[in-house]
Amino acid sequence: MSLLEFYGDTCPHCVEMKPMVEKVEKDLGISIEKLEVWNNEANAKRMEEIDKGLCGGVPFFYNTETKGFICGSSDEAAVTAWAKGKKANGIGEGK
Repeated sequence: MSLLEFYGDTCPHCVEMKPMVEKVEKDLGISIEKLEVWNNEANAKRMEEIDKGLCGGVPFFYNTETKGFICGSSDEAAVTAWAKGKKANGIGEGK
């Protein structure tokens, strides 16, 4: 399973969520692959290939196993549930 976070360097929502995402990683003993898309063309292309109309912006969290995703800012409970592959408020199901 891969957990992906697409973000922008100066995206205020991404910056705001960073400490919470790091806490979730530490609490669960997991790693979320962080992919900057505003300044990295390869990462932007990868996000476009995965997104396909799901979010259209950052932050965009995507679980490659469950196809669960989160668009935009979220809370710790939702990010934790997403990382564990569970359904919760704020978590969509990808294609």
